[in-house]
Amino acid sequence: MLSALRTGCRRTWRSLRRHSSSSQGYQQANVVVLPRRLADDFEDFCHSNPAPLPLLYRSQSGETSCEPLAKHADIRTDISEFCVYEDGRLVKTVSSLQSYSDLARTGSQLADMVTFYLGCSFGFEGRLEEAGVPIRNVEQGRNVSMFRTAVPCVPKGEFRCPLVVTMRPVPAGLLDAAVEVTHQNPRAHGAPVHVGDPALLGILDLTRPDYGDPVELRPGDVPVFWACGVTSIEAILSSKPPLAFSHSPGCMFLTDIPDAPSADTDPQLAPLCFLVTHNPLLYSLVSKATAGKIRQLERIIGDDPGQRGIAALFVQDELLRCCLALSHSSSVAIVTGFPTHHQHSPPDETDGPPGAIAMATMLLSLGKRVTLLTDRRAADMNRALVDEAVRTGVLKAAIPLVIFEDRGPDSAMHFLCHHGDPTKPRFDHLVAIERSGRAQDGNYYNMRGVNIKHLVDPIDDLFLAAQNIPGVMTTGIGDGGNELGMGKVKEKVKQLMPKGDLVACDVAADCAVTAGVSNWAGYAVACGLYLLHTCPAHQRYLRRGLGLQPVTSDLQLQDWRRNLPSVQKVP
Repeated sequence: MLSALRTGCRRTWRSLRRHSSSSQGYQQANVVVLPRRLADDFEDFCHSNPAPLPLLYRSQSGETSCEPLAKHADIRTDISEFCVYEDGRLVKTVSSLQSYSDLARTGSQLADMVTFYLGCSFGFEGRLEEAGVPIRNVEQGRNVSMFRTAVPCVPKGEFRCPLVVTMRPVPAGLLDAAVEVTHQNPRAHGAPVHVGDPALLGILDLTRPDYGDPVELRPGDVPVFWACGVTSIEAILSSKPPLAFSHSPGCMFLTDIPDAPSADTDPQLAPLCFLVTHNPLLYSLVSKATAGKIRQLERIIGDDPGQRGIAALFVQDELLRCCLALSHSSSVAIVTGFPTHHQHSPPDETDGPPGAIAMATMLLSLGKRVTLLTDRRAADMNRALVDEAVRTGVLKAAIPLVIFEDRGPDSAMHFLCHHGDPTKPRFDHLVAIERSGRAQDGNYYNMRGVNIKHLVDPIDDLFLAAQNIPGVMTTGIGDGGNELGMGKVKEKVKQLMPKGDLVACDVAADCAVTAGVSNWAGYAVACGLYLLHTCPAHQRYLRRGLGLQPVTSDLQLQDWRRNLPSVQKVP
């Protein structure tokens, strides 16, 4: 049957121009033909960028068959349209490469060239349909949309180019199904490398693909991006060989390999898809196993030693969502400090600062920038805490300590953004842990209902301003409902917590993590970040499927483990 289809392709390639819906359950391949002198570098380039360039087969010089992939195949004729490149420029398309192997006419140019067969995402479309995921480009009778991104591939030799991705609209309720199905087929690019706002990949307009056709999103659809073998065409353009060939985008080589799940796929390593933020729209991936461990952490920190009924404020997966957002962040500001002991000096309770230091330690170990926000009255105390953490080895180095002061209506925006420009934020995540939060009447209360406003700087304004800055997430960590950020669950606080109507924080964070003791949540965040950065599915997603495996060295793992919170290290 497949031989007949290839024969038909040779005879009437126009009728099979795009194989997206005609592969009949078999894997398809992108094809690149390069001069032999570039072959080793290109193979290294493929291994260094496995998601866009899953290498199925490398031919010998001049070999036009590919027995491991397809019996009786002839690459010169078994693709419906080829692109021809000279010195890195597309000069024409042809329906056959036979003329380039005609010794009398050309001196058999193919004799000194090597063919690479690379996995193609068309290979998983049938399985997506079986899982109930609509294939919008097929529904609309169009080729899939392909986009050049701003994400650079890992360069090798003369090959350096941006990642190319395909975009398929997927209904939000079917994202997990789409992710799981495609994860099972790494030969067809595997799981998505991005889910959400295309601008995060440097794609400005989904109606103007660089290759293929525009595909319309239906209401409720989310743009999902998979690494694409057309990256190989960008590699040709960048390396500028005197002569090279590729498939024409959408015109694939059909193999004899069934479109079947990989036999060595561990179900617990399959990724799940979680919404991180709406502005900009961003989902992230994490394996089932890792998500389960972070959920277990969330259950552990939910223990209520004071029997205050904190379980009523629990929102499932807020810890996981917070950790995912922090994993995607680059610059984090942490604030703590609850002057509940208003008649003492200093008035701050011990819950909060240790958890803040634990989070800062792990974030620094992961390469994030960390800043500690403080009240002016507590600056010396917090500086001493940081210095002590450095002296005892909890922190590798001192972290910046900054004070926010309200000097007018634009103070918060200028503090958070360079020159007050919301497109240039200084931070992409604000975390408040056991930080006194502003109540509905504008005051700040401890759980006994005592007003402590005179001891608190208006850092709440930063969390309110962040709501209008795209790309800036906020997290509030608390154990009573009067902490900054817990406004997300304020109705429950008012109904169920003692003096809730008075003390409930009115300022909401994107994530509200509740715990029996706020420090516990800080420790859990640090542990959750470690789990994410040792999760292959999440790390692949962060890297957009680029880079060699394994990506984490033993030394790096040891450093992360040393920076996990422990009884000995907590200040």
